[in-house]
Amino acid sequence: QVQLVESGGGLVQPGGSLRLSCAASGIGFSIYTMGWYRQAPGKQRELVATITNVGSTNYADSVKGRFTISRDNAKNMVYLQMNSLKPEDTAVYRCNAVRVFPSRIEYWGQGTQVTVSS
Repeated sequence: QVQLVESGGGLVQPGGSLRLSCAASGIGFSIYTMGWYRQAPGKQRELVATITNVGSTNYADSVKGRFTISRDNAKNMVYLQMNSLKPEDTAVYRCNAVRVFPSRIEYWGQGTQVTVSS
């Protein structure tokens, strides 16, 4: 019933750009903090960026100045604009939705592959 569906991944050259999208359904989107996480093969999942329901953002140090997270509450969408991509950005990127009140609930998308290579 609850679904987070990512799209926009693909192959891009170093220095290139890519925009990921996450479509949420089955939740009261406007009350959730949304986020993007990534995981490369053999490595631990790491937080990339988050955005609260009122638009406050946080970024991993490794992506600050290059990535921008945004959301459109009217469309139940969250985006990750990725610029100046590096090979180390290669990973499966997953969309996340979480709320704390009235109780903690968290959801994950299936992931979309981003590959940065020449």
